[in-house]
Amino acid sequence: MTQLARRLHAPQPGWTTTADVVVVGSGIAGLTAALELRSRVDRVLLVTKGELSSGSTVWAQGGIAAALDPADSPAAHLADTLEAGAGVCDAAAVELLVTEGPERVRELVALGAAFDLEPGGDIALTREGGHRADRIAHAGGDATGAEISRALVAQLEAVRDDPGIDVIEHALVLDLLTGEAGPDGAPGAVCGLTLHVIGEGTRDGVGAVRARAVVLATGGIGQVFRSSTNPAQATGDGTALALRAGARVGDMEFVQFHPTVLWLGAGVKGQLPLISEAVRGEGAWLVDTDGLRFMVDVHPLAELAPRDVVAHAIVGRLAATGSDHVYLDARHLGADFLRGRFPTIHERLLAHGIDLTTDLVPVAPAQHYHSGGVVTDVDGRTSVPGLYAVGEVACTGVHGANRLASNSLLEGLVFAHRAARDIGARLAAGELPPLDPAPVAGPAALVTAAARSGIQRAAAFGPGVVRSAGGLEAAAARLAAVRTDAHLVDGTGALVQTVPQVAEWETTNVHQVATVLTATAQERTESRGGHFRQDFPAQDDAWRLRIEAWLDVDGTLRLERTAL
Repeated sequence: MTQLARRLHAPQPGWTTTADVVVVGSGIAGLTAALELRSRVDRVLLVTKGELSSGSTVWAQGGIAAALDPADSPAAHLADTLEAGAGVCDAAAVELLVTEGPERVRELVALGAAFDLEPGGDIALTREGGHRADRIAHAGGDATGAEISRALVAQLEAVRDDPGIDVIEHALVLDLLTGEAGPDGAPGAVCGLTLHVIGEGTRDGVGAVRARAVVLATGGIGQVFRSSTNPAQATGDGTALALRAGARVGDMEFVQFHPTVLWLGAGVKGQLPLISEAVRGEGAWLVDTDGLRFMVDVHPLAELAPRDVVAHAIVGRLAATGSDHVYLDARHLGADFLRGRFPTIHERLLAHGIDLTTDLVPVAPAQHYHSGGVVTDVDGRTSVPGLYAVGEVACTGVHGANRLASNSLLEGLVFAHRAARDIGARLAAGELPPLDPAPVAGPAALVTAAARSGIQRAAAFGPGVVRSAGGLEAAAARLAAVRTDAHLVDGTGALVQTVPQVAEWETTNVHQVATVLTATAQERTESRGGHFRQDFPAQDDAWRLRIEAWLDVDGTLRLERTAL
């Protein structure tokens, strides 16, 4: 029986501050939530792990999907999203996404986001995998996320002097503070959090924030894997701390591996450059090392098939050719077009000695996006009172088994707005009163940073692109063998005591997320979307459901199959 600690080993808080609401994360979801909350509550605190502009949103190349073209419709966007989600989307949540999405995008424009325009002044739209219409708005050719982040950060910077909003940068959130558990053992309501700040003055070290609500917008789980397109700070912190507080997580097994990530050689790890789906949207081809364009025989949409289909097809070609990469061929699109449409990608490839206009680009799948996360309703509410989750860390049900390209930025916008409105209304109604935090029983966890590479290997060969019972069982055993008490010295003195610090806390989060991911991948004995089992290669209608996981009061990991 798998057990995980319900708190991190960390020093007691040396300082305390208060806010009505704490927002954790500075990507599109966190910034949107903070800006929207500012007009609805007296005091908002935004906590970000790096600098204000360092959220994952800045890495989004392709664009943001919305039915902005009169020839398009939310109904068509809904149909494409449900198809990509492989039968396990929450249809009601998707309908909200696609109907509210266009207005949210127009609001971004009003805030100063400069999307690329057609000669007549309309927003230029392109197509990506899984979409049957041109509905991807982009900026700077292939720098959409950076432009959206710039516009939102500029809005936040403009109110830095406002006493109603505060920002703490370079802060890692450690654990949630919760009130007394219910008589049935149900998690107590959130009443704040603890965090570690690397900085000067009173905000140095570990502190506590007391608040009536917490919004998690912490991004994804990329660093659970050794190869990912995610930034280094994507260590699954939000998912792990929500688990430790008793929240339910869902769809954890559905991990999207981007099919076209720059292949830089065997053994490379960390954040890898992706080659946006928009390049294939503009007509680039995938060819194997024998020069065969293989996607035309795999799916009617060829290179624009859903990402899981493309990733699995690439893995199949790697096995057939004995290679460790395939190639993206964009040369026929023309040098001037490629430089103008994809300036960022072109420059990044040149830095690696590859010219997009004249060279075949070596690519292979790598972890890109997590469709699962902390289970929420359509207003961002989790199973723990006062705790909200928005963006990639949340499981709203809009992605199902596989996120449709460029729906992630839209999800962050739409559901951050909805969560902020819900929190504002609840606080105005006197709900979510301030509470005193209750102590959390049981042992604390700390995993040494040196264990991270082994954890990542277990994730890569267990719940990686292609999964099997044997690989998952081996990964589970390896993860269970990881010592989670690195802060203690054993009786023989063989274990060197580890001091709690950022790398250790992050590695503990990576370990807990990898453990739950592996358990849910073992549970789902079929293949669907971002979950592909070699031993169960077909979809099974009996599995048109969600697997939810949570920790009970003693830290035992529980799994439950829930109807959609």
